[in-house]
Amino acid sequence: MRMVSAADLRLSFSRRRGAAALAPLVLLALLGGCASAGPVNPRDPLEATNRAVFEFNDGLDKAFIKPVAQAYRAVLPQPVRTGVRNFFGNLQDPWIGVNNLLQGKVEAGLTDWFRFATNSTIGFGGVMDVASGMRMAKHNEDFGQTLGVWGAPPGDYLVLPLFGPSNVRDGLGLIVDAYGYGGFWLPRLIDPPHRVAWRNSLSALDIVNLRASLLDTESIFEAAALDRYSFLRDAYMQRRRNLIYDGDPPRERLRDEEEPVAPTSLDTEPSRWIMAHPTALGVARYSGPLATAHAVQVVEPTVPANYAGVLAAGGRAATPRGEDNE
Repeated sequence: MRMVSAADLRLSFSRRRGAAALAPLVLLALLGGCASAGPVNPRDPLEATNRAVFEFNDGLDKAFIKPVAQAYRAVLPQPVRTGVRNFFGNLQDPWIGVNNLLQGKVEAGLTDWFRFATNSTIGFGGVMDVASGMRMAKHNEDFGQTLGVWGAPPGDYLVLPLFGPSNVRDGLGLIVDAYGYGGFWLPRLIDPPHRVAWRNSLSALDIVNLRASLLDTESIFEAAALDRYSFLRDAYMQRRRNLIYDGDPPRERLRDEEEPVAPTSLDTEPSRWIMAHPTALGVARYSGPLATAHAVQVVEPTVPANYAGVLAAGGRAATPRGEDNE
């Protein structure tokens, strides 16, 4: 089963809300950060405010959202919950296709629209994901990613009330996503006089269904994270960067305020260096949640000058190339 991250929950929730509700929340986070005592972490200058909002969101989840999700899962069987997930996923596909086209990925964008047409018809309104069985790939794109592809920097990391992890660029992108999401337009088409009630009901159902899918994986998160706030922040930043570059992000450069790492000689301190840089040998491009956001200085292994002599003392002499030493 695919692990759904907290960032997935934030994105799914935010796409179903109106821009009028989002803009004050982004402004609130920005103003709160300006009132903080000062930057604690150069990668998270609004950390004090972000942690307070994180605790608020966590308390709301424990007090209300999680219990509702547990009751929802207890009442509805898995096939029904899967159908609900497919239905809302189908509503995302047209806007995902638009973002793929805006990013220059024409084939992927057309595939998203074909997915929507297929699942909306022979998939009974998207309840059945027939398109995936026909090898039409499901994509994950939003306007925040499109802005990133266009070169917009992410800006400061933000934790928005109710919405969760974000940043300045993605927060602004959510305003556009709110209007592009199919769930915003569906109530206008099926029942215009009651579109607000329909929209709120659909949003609530989607949130509860998605939160129910997280119940089996949150224990992994709790066990892996000594500091849950830092874990989610790093996971979100890494995941968003990975999505923007379609799984192949370039190596990050050191920030100006960070001191460059001095070159280290493997000849003299190999064990200490490896212990301090466990990800540098062979996995420097790893971009998962546990990867550091700082650039890893990869030091190529070198051959000590006395290598041949050491081997000769052991009964065999060789040059660094593996040839016999004469």
